[in-house]
Amino acid sequence: MGVLTALDRVCRAFTIVEALQLADDLTAEAGRDPRASTIRLLARGATGDDELTAVACTHALGAVPDDEAGRSLVRLLSDERLFVRQHAGWALGAGPPRADAAGSLFEMTIAGGFPGMLAQQTLEHWSTSAADLVVEGAMHALACTDEPEARARVVETLGLVPGPTPITSLANVAMDATESDVVRFAAVSALGERPPYARLISLVRSLAATDGLLAEVARLALIDLEPVTAMPLPGAQGLTVAQLFLHADIDTRLSSAGSGDNGGIATLLVRLGDALTSDPGTGVGRVLTLSRGSVSDALRSLSALSTGRQGHALTQVPLHRSAGPAAEAWPFRVVARRGIRRILVQAGNVDVLHLRMADVGSLAAADVARDLGIPYVFTLAPDPHALIDSLERSGALRRDNFGEVDLVEHFWFRAQLVHRLTAGAARTVLFPRPRLREDLRRLVGFDLDVAPERHAVVPEGVDMKTIDLAVADARAHATGGEPVSALAELRALIDDLSADRRGLPLIVSLGRLHPVKGMATLVRAWAGSPLQRRANLLIIGGNLERPSVDERHQLELIEHVVPSAERSAAGLLLPGHRANDIALRWLAAARLGLRDLVAPGGVYACASVKEEFGIALLEAMATGLLVVAPDAGGPATYVEDGVTGFLAATSDVRRLRAALDKALTAAGGRDGTARSERSREMVRDRFTIERMSESLGVVYRTVAYDERERVERLDVAK
Repeated sequence: MGVLTALDRVCRAFTIVEALQLADDLTAEAGRDPRASTIRLLARGATGDDELTAVACTHALGAVPDDEAGRSLVRLLSDERLFVRQHAGWALGAGPPRADAAGSLFEMTIAGGFPGMLAQQTLEHWSTSAADLVVEGAMHALACTDEPEARARVVETLGLVPGPTPITSLANVAMDATESDVVRFAAVSALGERPPYARLISLVRSLAATDGLLAEVARLALIDLEPVTAMPLPGAQGLTVAQLFLHADIDTRLSSAGSGDNGGIATLLVRLGDALTSDPGTGVGRVLTLSRGSVSDALRSLSALSTGRQGHALTQVPLHRSAGPAAEAWPFRVVARRGIRRILVQAGNVDVLHLRMADVGSLAAADVARDLGIPYVFTLAPDPHALIDSLERSGALRRDNFGEVDLVEHFWFRAQLVHRLTAGAARTVLFPRPRLREDLRRLVGFDLDVAPERHAVVPEGVDMKTIDLAVADARAHATGGEPVSALAELRALIDDLSADRRGLPLIVSLGRLHPVKGMATLVRAWAGSPLQRRANLLIIGGNLERPSVDERHQLELIEHVVPSAERSAAGLLLPGHRANDIALRWLAAARLGLRDLVAPGGVYACASVKEEFGIALLEAMATGLLVVAPDAGGPATYVEDGVTGFLAATSDVRRLRAALDKALTAAGGRDGTARSERSREMVRDRFTIERMSESLGVVYRTVAYDERERVERLDVAK
């Protein structure tokens, strides 16, 4: 179609998600047309006011096989707009190494953050063919900065250079007692990925024999240098499946659920790993769930792995320091990749890896899977595409501010990562959606009818046994029994409200205090309206003692609507996050009531901007609560509008308020019990964790079988 036509289509795209798809055509056309006129056209677009087009043109320049295109990208590294510099640093990685860009890329690496990760990624690409250029740049950068974290990033980048060239410099840093610990950590970790020379092993062993965190980092490096693959137990059967979510502190008690990024997926992975390994019919004998943790946690979990034990094992990827929320975790790409590789190598014989998010964990794990020859399954959802679409329709995201918003949300990178992960997946798993084919084609540009055998629609599931126990405890108390500890805690919270607030039903919501979950919107819909006179509002979630940036922002928005000093009189309860078992009992109590304090007939509210499926919603419905849910995405496939719940555009305060009003009326009506039982039976019939594990077992067995056939064919060909 030509570069000019392709660029015109990007500029005239009706929506931003359409422009993202058309940008791939622009990049492809630019790669086929390296004329000077093409470069001038793209360079003008990259410096224009249309920020979306500027990003598209920057990446198209990276595809042009011409030195002048490279020089244009180098000039963009000095653009006054950070988003342009960021994308130019990324786009340079598609071309040959350039000495005139190395200094600027190391400056970005020193500055850190997401742009620093992109610059480091480009330098890593270049290091395979221009090791000396990257090593010289790293040594110069070290001479120019004293800040420990910045020096650590430079040393980490130096450690990505293959071959023997950087070993001496890394060893010198590792042994330098005058260096900051974080810098030495980076050097020691990088040494663990080198060939296991005797002198190198001796050096790392000497550090491992000392005390403190550096010694623990050295012990991990020794494991990398001298891996010992776990031996399966005699008679062990079944596949080994690895799954991960690095943005959570996962434990068997799910004690951090709702804190930071510990959302529904953290709960899901624990329940799913248990279900997969407890049912022989799934064909899975061992599940490894990878999450973040300390260096000490990682050493302990690796020690447990060495037994080759079957069943569900929780393992930790050490990030050395707090990774913060998912949007800020991209700079941990190298650390995450190293930790994931270590676990998979030590575990041995991993048959399938399941990736679920377009995040730094999946970015790192896909690289490891490729290097180790492990096939992976990817859960494909229109994320971030659905969020982009929602924000554009609300007016918050436009072509002229796309670049600035992208600095925070990384939409372009995440959308590209979704395509990359989908292309490399042995199978894709999809969530049910009312218009699944249409949404994937419109938002992601993905055609389900191409190779349909490679895709499987698998709903998520909840643990009905745990939920039934929670309902039984709530019912026993509602009918005269003593409250279990979780219900006693809830009673104490209600008892702290003003006397006139006691005896009302509850509107309850469970989840992270993240903008996408809409908790502040829910408070706005409830406060100062007739809803507030009808029910108290309980929001379960958030780390109130050490809130993240996102949590703090949501708390500030809530404070503006209902100040802390007025919450008792207003009927607003913000207790923070609770372990999953406790939260389930509170949901059940919202439905059945707390004797003398909470009336039965409460409702559950999900005010999310988007909800791909909704584990917390299913848990609420499984307790019998009537729900209010988003009218798009997964919930619309299982919430029976007007019967088991009410669907609405939940990001709209007015519509959310109207839906909550209907729900409260219906929950307190004569058919409230029948509605509750219908919800519970729907979940029991369609959305249990056992049904999910059975469906995924089929996917995993198919992938493992196909991989074995492929390897056998290669062996025969040799």
